[in-house]
Amino acid sequence: MRIIIDAMGGDNAPLEIVRGALNAAKARPGLEITLVGREAEVRRAADQCGGLPQGVSIVNATEVIDMHDDPATAFKVKKDSSMTVGLNLLKAGEGDAFVSAGSTGALLSAGTLLVKRVRGIRRAAMAPLVPTAGKGVVLVDCGANAECTAEYLIQFAYLGSFYAAKALGMERPRVGLLNIGAEDSKGDSLRREAYQALTEAGEAGHLHFIGNIEAKEAVKGGCDVVVADGFSGNVMLKTIEGTASFLGSELKGMFKKSPFTMLAALLVKGGLAAFKERLNPDTIGGTPLLGLQKPVIKAHGSSGARAIENAVYQAAAAAKADLSGEIAAHMELMKTGR
Repeated sequence: MRIIIDAMGGDNAPLEIVRGALNAAKARPGLEITLVGREAEVRRAADQCGGLPQGVSIVNATEVIDMHDDPATAFKVKKDSSMTVGLNLLKAGEGDAFVSAGSTGALLSAGTLLVKRVRGIRRAAMAPLVPTAGKGVVLVDCGANAECTAEYLIQFAYLGSFYAAKALGMERPRVGLLNIGAEDSKGDSLRREAYQALTEAGEAGHLHFIGNIEAKEAVKGGCDVVVADGFSGNVMLKTIEGTASFLGSELKGMFKKSPFTMLAALLVKGGLAAFKERLNPDTIGGTPLLGLQKPVIKAHGSSGARAIENAVYQAAAAAKADLSGEIAAHMELMKTGR
């Protein structure tokens, strides 16, 4: 498996990006990794991590897309940026998947226009695995498409289901439509239209559609895939992130109140560590852009070595799953929902 990495994207580039890539290459010798970026800086970072192991190469790119660049046009203006060069390598067949911790907007624009969507897919969608009770839930979409049609939501349902089943190993993933209530009459006209089409797809056996789902039930593990427009999906994601941060801070303060609570903290230290680990985004790696012809993974901007390493594994799993082939094979169903 050949993974291309934007070595200059993110707050901690290139050192932490390179460190994570090299850790992945050492842990899984079968991986071939191409680091794209300013060669002298990338090589210097690699030397700090013990040098380039077998299977890791560098492709020079002299420019970097930063957060101040216009995300819609940055990849065109900076044609020799690490992101643009890396995506062009992916497009040309020089790799099986691409990972970047750079600008989300730029990656979405560049991925859509360079790698391109699978024929028939209306919009690429961002689909993070959100920690919940159980194995977590794939949230499609979490911000790429604020305004959607029913067809978009239907396609998101299939994209999320394929990804959950093929890349994450979830058996017959349960698909729920994010709504303000479980009843079929709930929501606006968009949600009701999508509900009807998804119900028909479920009855035909094409999806395991369980109906509308409220955010609170999704967090409890009520489904495996949540279908949403990018606006409401992003609100749900940010609410979960904020709640997790708030709970962590409150627990920490609670256990530091007195010697007795500090003793209690020692008694539950293992459980607290496991809970913190489940909420740590570094354990997942990144967010796939579903619907493109080849896997593109967006790692968060503050990614350290561990997050990049896991994003590489995530990219390899997505490539192995051949999601684009699965999507193309079911395109007619995704156009009609039947």
